[in-house]
Order: sequence, then C-alpha cells, then structure tokens
Amino acid sequence: MGNQMQAAKSTQQKRLVLGLSAAILLSGMGLAQQRGGTLTVGLGYDIDTLNVYSTGFLGDVQAAVVEGLVAPNEKAEYVPVLATRVPTVQNGGIKVAADGKSMVVTYQLRPGVKWSDGKPFTSADVKFTWETIKDPKFIAESKDGSDDISSIDTPNPLTVVVNYKRVAPDFKSTLFTFGILPKHTLEGKDLNTDNYNQMPLGTGPFKVTQYAKGQFVVLDRNPNYWRKDTAGVQLPYLDKMIFKIIPDSNTLVTQLKSGEIQMAYSVPYSQVAQLDSQPGLSVVRNPVLSWQHLDFNLKGPAALRDINVRKAVAYGLDKATISKALGGFPKPIDTVVVPVFSYSSKDVPKYPYDAAKARQLLDAAGYKAGSDGIRAKDGQRLSFNIMVQAGRSTDEDAQQVIIAQMKAIGIELKPDNKSGVAFRDARYKGGYDLFYSGWITSADPSYSVFFGSKGPNNGQGYSNAKIDALLATADSTLDPAARTKALRDFQNLLMQDLPSIAVTTNPSIIVVTDKLGGFVPNPTNMTNFVNTSGWYLKK
Repeated sequence: MGNQMQAAKSTQQKRLVLGLSAAILLSGMGLAQQRGGTLTVGLGYDIDTLNVYSTGFLGDVQAAVVEGLVAPNEKAEYVPVLATRVPTVQNGGIKVAADGKSMVVTYQLRPGVKWSDGKPFTSADVKFTWETIKDPKFIAESKDGSDDISSIDTPNPLTVVVNYKRVAPDFKSTLFTFGILPKHTLEGKDLNTDNYNQMPLGTGPFKVTQYAKGQFVVLDRNPNYWRKDTAGVQLPYLDKMIFKIIPDSNTLVTQLKSGEIQMAYSVPYSQVAQLDSQPGLSVVRNPVLSWQHLDFNLKGPAALRDINVRKAVAYGLDKATISKALGGFPKPIDTVVVPVFSYSSKDVPKYPYDAAKARQLLDAAGYKAGSDGIRAKDGQRLSFNIMVQAGRSTDEDAQQVIIAQMKAIGIELKPDNKSGVAFRDARYKGGYDLFYSGWITSADPSYSVFFGSKGPNNGQGYSNAKIDALLATADSTLDPAARTKALRDFQNLLMQDLPSIAVTTNPSIIVVTDKLGGFVPNPTNMTNFVNTSGWYLKK
C-alpha cells in the first residue's frame, strides 16, 4: 500500500467531482441528464429476504423499492420523503404531554403518491404498517419502535397521528423510516410466508421484476413514481438496476475491472490502489457511521465470562497493527460511539496494546501456558472459535491478525466463518465464541438494540441493569444534555464490563463507473441506495 496517500488524494478529487455532479443535478443547472440505461451493482452478501423488516442485512435493494416517511440524506440529516416535512417540536409536528412522559407525532403525507401497481398511498398504509410489524405472529429482524406506540389515528387520507407511550427521541430512525407496507395487497395475509418477501411492492423509484435467490435481483423503473426533477421530468432516470450477488470480494473486484458490474461498496482496502488507477472507475471513501467490534459470547464458554480474560484480550489486541494490515484506512477507537457524534466519550476505560500486561492478567487469574503455549485453567484451555462473515476479505484479513495477536498471549482462536442465513442466524442467536464484524447505525442511533438486555442485536447475551437504565434514559428524552450524560455514562460502564471491544471505525470504499452521475454516498444504515431516483448514466 505504498501508494495509499496518493490513492486517498485521488479519491478525494473524484469524490468532489461526483459531489459536484450531484449538486448540479439537484439544482437543475443545465447538466443534461440522460434517461435510460442499466446500472449493475455487485452485492457482497447473499440476500435472505427482500422484506426490509425481516432481513438480517442492510436493505440495499429494498431502499430503491420501498420508501419511508422520512430518510437520512448524505449529511445524516433527516429529510421528508413520503411525508411533506420532518416533524419537530418547533414546527408543531411533535407535542410532548404535560407530564413529559409521552408524545404525539403528526405526519402530513405527500399527495398524489401511488404504489408501483397504481393504487393510491394513504394514511391507512402507515397505520397498517405499524399493526403488521407489532403483530406477535410476524417474525421480524427488528420491531424497533413498534412497541413505543399506543395507537395511530388517521383523520384523513393524508394525515397520520402517532400516539407514543413515551418520549421517543429516536422515532425518526425506527419504524416508519425503513419503509411502508401496502395495505391493499397484504391485509389478511401472513407476511412471514407471503410472496411480498420475494417481490415487495413499494412507492420507490424502482420495482422488483425478477429475483433469483443467490444470483441476482432485477429492478425496473416504476412508471408511477411520484418524484420529478427541477425541470419537471419524472424520475428515475435509469431504466433498470440489476443487483448481482457476489459474496467473494476477489470476484467482486474482478467484475468491477471487467465492467460486468459498474458499482460496489465495501470493496477491500487492499484493492483500492489498483482500482483507483483503473480507467473508467472512481473510488469513493465513505465515512460511514460504523464501528468494528470484537464480541464475546457471554452465553458460551465459561472463560469468556471471566473479566480478566476479556481484559487480557483487549490488552493483547494491537488495533494499530490491524489498521496497518488494512492499508491504514481504519482508525482505532476506544468506545462503541463513533467520534462523529458529540456524545462520544473520551473518558472511557482504555486498554492500550500491552501484551505483557495481558499475560500478567492471565497469570494472576490462574491460566497457565501448556506445552503448546496455549493457556488453561482447571483443564479448560483458552481455545475458542472466532467468526467473521465468510468471503468478506477485509474482515478475514483482520481475523488473521487477531488470531496471531491472541496466540502471542496464550489464547488460541480458530476461524469459524459463515455466510448468508447461517451467518445472520449465528450473529443474532450467539452461534459463536468470539465474533468480529461491524455495526452501522442510523443518524440517530439507539444503542439499546446492541447492548440492552433485550436488544435484538444482542446475540452475545450481555445484560446489565444499570446499562439498561442509562439507555432507557437516552431513549426517552428530548433534552440533549440529559441524553449526552446518559450515553457517556453508558459508554464508561460498558467499557468497564467489556462485553465487546471497540476496535476501529472503518470507511466504506465505494467503486463506481465514471459514467454514473447524481450519486452521493450515504453514511447511515439506510444504505447508499436510499435516493437512487436522481442517478443517471452518461452516454
């Protein structure tokens, strides 16, 4: 990676060009957008379902098909989509009860919106979405936000009044942002088994026309899409988008070079230099709201419930070396709240790399090295499986570094990598000993989904009543100072307990054809495909 600095500079220049083209597009300044064409995208994972509420992965394809009431833009700021404005206290869209324990959020819906089958979109669809998601019979990856609502009123087809049981500052990042379900096609059906999971109906710029599991998804232009550009031209510009399933990173890169695909994200850092110099391609470095983590399964081997073992792992982990092995792109961090957020704490307990201290901790806890160098106590060896997503070469590279570092302090780690549904199930159900991966959050994240005792992403089984109380406070106040204090106290306590080690914050490398105009990367978990209607291919 000797050309890393050069590559980074070139990336910034190219990103600037992409940003300028998007700005011209949005301002209507005379750049001729070409209608038509097909954009083929490479996805580095096998899709489990196209139902955005059921998938265990990012909803990349889904974001081009279904829409929410609001969505985060490229600055991680919420903007209106199917709603005409983002509700706030200032504009009267949010009213907090006199006792400060509940709130009412009112959405005014955009008139004239149709589903891709031509049927009108109304407030009844929004209420139906809530009723469907909260139904105990529906098996969802996350029902985050549904239990916070006591009722929804629909006084007319374009007004939705959401009555919350609590003050929910994260309401924009939960239920109605990821997508609305069509009442007219789903009412009375079992969403667990319905064909919607393969062919979702949406109001977005594209509609699903083909889905071959494990191979590809084909999207065609939605002829009933509501959005127009500043010149009054109906969007989207593209005729078609094809998402190819390519779980192997090396194959993904090969197809980028050959032109078989024209876009991919989470491209391996090791490939940046050569892709940056590849004619016809641009490399974009997207600073996403994510962090890499090394989790301990607290429901698994007893030794992982020993805080001395977890601390030893933390001291034995050389984050700088992991970053170097990945081209220097990742930046080491000490807390799970990435530095871009104002409430990220610099005062958490820290575990700087110190292999000698790691070995001392294990010695003091009674773990003695055997003839093979691996430590054991009462006949139980410190030998564990470590899982990453198979085929994700960046994580697999980091995994090898971690394995070597742990061996140096007397801990054996053996790769146990999974892909597709097996990976998703293991991640959420704790089917691992140690787990290295990344989480990406919304623009207004709730950390209770990761570290709350009942958090849907808490597959490791971590539970701390004080953590639960702090996160409950953070999730139930509109007071920035109170929320900041709760989240900083949470970070301090979490890093004392150390159920998870925050390793690095990693930018996502996006590679796109130079012919793609109107593209601006999105740093949130709404994915880069949340606003595809303005994308176009230059002839």
